[in-house]
Amino acid sequence: MIDRQHLSLMREIDRQGGLTAAAERLNMTQSAASHALRRLEAQTGVTLWRREGRRMRPTQAGRTLLDLARRLLPQFERADAAMADFAKGRRGLLRIGMECHPCYRWLLKVVEPYLVGWPDVDVDVRQAFQFGGLDALTDHEVDLLITPDPVARPGVGFTPVFGYDLVLAVGRGHPLAGRDHVRPEDLDDEVLITYPVGAERLDIYAQFLGPARRQPSARKEIETTDIMLQMVAAGRGVAPLPDWLLAEYAAALPIVGLPLGPEGLRKSIHVGLRDEDAALDYMAGFMAQAARVGAAV
Repeated sequence: MIDRQHLSLMREIDRQGGLTAAAERLNMTQSAASHALRRLEAQTGVTLWRREGRRMRPTQAGRTLLDLARRLLPQFERADAAMADFAKGRRGLLRIGMECHPCYRWLLKVVEPYLVGWPDVDVDVRQAFQFGGLDALTDHEVDLLITPDPVARPGVGFTPVFGYDLVLAVGRGHPLAGRDHVRPEDLDDEVLITYPVGAERLDIYAQFLGPARRQPSARKEIETTDIMLQMVAAGRGVAPLPDWLLAEYAAALPIVGLPLGPEGLRKSIHVGLRDEDAALDYMAGFMAQAARVGAAV
């Protein structure tokens, strides 16, 4: 019978590349790990790993079991943590996944009053912007997903919590600063400053430049909003940002925001959670607080 120890061993062999390192991570002796693997292969009747050079590679059967380990072990670990929290009198941990760089500042406005209202719930924010957020949500690696681009999937629901306009931040002395709006061709000779996200995931490419078949002269990736807008204020480029975020900086920096196109580019931030968790009171509490903050933005 396949048990949790077997799944843990499969996952660690894959992560570490070999049995000895996996055994060390699991606080097992190498001989005990080797015996457990041989016993598992004998029980299943298949070879699970093959050695290629210095690494062990899963067979087709091994990959099937490895996929199972990746799905189930996070749920076991979450259950362990939840039971430990209940034993200590805590409600648990709310893990929030982020697929939106600028939304972190908005999230802080949600988390502060939420922690006051739910003192027995801890919050962990995972800003893995390149990760598969939806997969992490369905695989129980996170409990909530904040994203501007919800994707329908059975068992998961997304709720819009606030809307905003994506605008182009330019310095006050920039030639475009006096325009009512910008056109795609206006960016032909501009340096576009963005967060370090693939162009296919950036709305300014997907919904503004792409349909017009236009490209900026160059693109520069910057991790932090503060540095990004300092660059814009210094005339080093232009940057697409939510209007509400730009408004927070405009009082201190010589920057202005211009609509993208005559109609502007409207977006919404959504919070996604698993259907099975929707009735949990502390989940509902977070959604209510997110909606209140969103309405005030």
